[in-house]
Order: sequence, then C-alpha cells, then structure tokens
Amino acid sequence: MARKTVNVALIGQGFMGRAHSNAWTQVNRFFRPAAAAVMHTACGRNRASLEDFAARWGWRNCSTNLRAVLRSDEIDLVDLCTPTAMHYAMVTEALAAGKNVACEKPLATKLDQARELVALARKAKARTFVWYNYRRCPAVATAHQLVRAGKIGRIYHVRAVYLQDWAKPEIPLAWRFDRKLAGSGSHGDLNAHIIDMCRFVTGEEITEIAGAIAETFVKERSILTGETTGGLSLGMKKGARKGKVTVDDAVLFLARFSGGAVASFEATRMATGYQNYHGFEIHGTKGAVRFKFERMNELEYYDATADRAVQGWTTIMCTHGGCHPYAEAWWPDAHVIGYEHAFTNQAYDILQVLGGKKPVVPLPDFADAYETQRVLEAALLSAAQKRPVKLSEVK
Repeated sequence: MARKTVNVALIGQGFMGRAHSNAWTQVNRFFRPAAAAVMHTACGRNRASLEDFAARWGWRNCSTNLRAVLRSDEIDLVDLCTPTAMHYAMVTEALAAGKNVACEKPLATKLDQARELVALARKAKARTFVWYNYRRCPAVATAHQLVRAGKIGRIYHVRAVYLQDWAKPEIPLAWRFDRKLAGSGSHGDLNAHIIDMCRFVTGEEITEIAGAIAETFVKERSILTGETTGGLSLGMKKGARKGKVTVDDAVLFLARFSGGAVASFEATRMATGYQNYHGFEIHGTKGAVRFKFERMNELEYYDATADRAVQGWTTIMCTHGGCHPYAEAWWPDAHVIGYEHAFTNQAYDILQVLGGKKPVVPLPDFADAYETQRVLEAALLSAAQKRPVKLSEVK
C-alpha cells in the first residue's frame, strides 16, 4: 500500500530555513515515517534568492505570495522559520485555512498572543508542533527515559546554561536585537531551549521564579545594512548610524519545580569563549544525569544505587540502535551525529503523528510550548520587579 503523503510548505529561507529544509530532505531517506514528506513549496520575500534556495534544497515550487501558500488546498503542513514577530499572523491564517502547523520557538513575542494561538489550535483541531529540536538529541531523549523509569529518584537539583559569544559589540543591529521582532534577546532565544529540555527530562513543571536578573550590556549597535549570508551573524554589514538595542544580552534566574527541586538557569549571547555551549545537570536521590551539547552524542549518568566501591560517573555513548532513541536510523555505534540530525529526528516524529502513529518521545505542541513561554514571561517579570513570581500569577 502507498504511504500517506504530507505536502510541506516552508515559510522563511534564512538560517532556520536551511536547517528545516535539510531535515525534510533527509527524513524519508533515513527513516520510514508513517506519512512521507513532500517538499512542496518554499515561500519567502526575495524572489531571486528564493528561487536559488528552492532549487538548492529540493523544494518543488517557490512563491512570494504568502497568503496563497497558506490557503492552498495542496498544502498539509505549514512550517514557519521566520522571526518571532511574524508567527502570530501567519499561524492564525494557517489555522484558519485548516493547516497543521510546525512553528519555530518561541510561539509569539507576547504571552497573550501565544495563549490565543493555543486556543485557536484547539478550536481548529489542527496538529501543532514547536521546534524544540534539542529534545530529539538521542542523549537528551535517553535522559528523559531514565528519569521516567525512576533511575534518578526524587529530583533535588536542576542546573542549566546556554552560553554563546557571537553578539560582540561590533555586530550590527539585526532583528534578534529588536524586541518588536524577537520578543526578547538571549532569554527567548536560548533560555527557551533549556527550559523546555529541563521540563521534558524531569517531567515536572516550574512553579516559581525565586529571583532573576536581565542585563543589556551593549545599549546601541550600528544599523544593519543588507542581509546575512548564513549563520547567526555571518555576512552582516553595518552602516554609520546607530540604533537602540531593546532586548536582553543575558538573563539568569532561580526557580522551583513542582516536585520540590530547586533550579538555576542562565542564558547569554556574550559569554566570550563559548560558541554554542549548553546543557543541564539533574540530581536526585537515586542518581544524576548531565548533558553538554558540545558532546551531544554522550550522556553522563551516575547510579547512586550501585555498590559504593564502584559508584562514579558513567559516560554513555547514545548511538546504539535499539537502545537509544533515533539511533537505529543513523550510523553504527559511535559513528556520531550532529546538530542537523535533531531536526531530522523531529521531522520524523511530526510525520509519525500526522500518519496516525506515536512519536518516539513526546513532541511539544502549542499548549506545551506555551508552558515554556509562561516561564520566560515570569522570569522577565521577576527581573523587572525584583521579586519572586509564582507561575500561578502568569496565566
């Protein structure tokens, strides 16, 4: 029998557009999902560069008519890779047209808009997904399974950091430094990921922000001229005029989890010497796990129930098919995977759900991602008002 197919429309052709395109290109080759992806249409604003983008990445069609793409009867799944400020209007129209939606994080620049999108998705009865792709690292998914199996016991401590250094003072005023376009800075960009990972791995919710600091170190940047040519800051050119930075450069906060654990989170794009360092440590009564993305194929595990003479940190190479999530689709043991594979793993789980099957590990939908956005909001409120904030205050 022929498999069900899912016609995908990609909106956006920047850094995330490349990452998502690569995932849709690879997913049918390495996996056999319940529904096969068809790379139907790439949609963007610059026709000339869009045509080259579509041809390079294998999109069958390209269009600069966003409304027509979102309303097309031929499209089953809309995949949004645009700046955060564009999500609300695009998702609203896509849901109104009856489309399933996969959206980059965070959902919206404002919590009220994110809440409305959750309600619209529920009313539309559409399948929704948010690209918290680090859940799809086999090591992170393995940590989730260990905690769920009771291997860690009651959780006492959670520590998480996400450190980058690309936002140097000489980097011009790109959209990520503009609150109207991004919503927030390193907080929504980076803290969002580690909040989601820790919620996912622990299976618990954050109930209180005990205290927070938000800081903008570089108050003004040169106005950006032209477009970027690849990564976060590659190819940026600056003019003579300057503009105000309206987002944070760093946010740190303390938190409490629903099971009683205490936690710390830190995110910055100005931690000199760290290019993309992030991870977590989780400590409980029976053991502990820790993960660092720079060694993304490895999970460190401490079994406190073992004989005391042999207790110690064990490094698990999470590449064994049949034992570690997603590993069977890729390479032999210790033939490691990289950043892009987490996107392909998520594309697989999206297609599994659209094909009527279960994902390998839980996928974040709009309602799930909204809980992470509530935490983001509470942390900024705590920093601004210099007080503890209970999540019950942030509806």
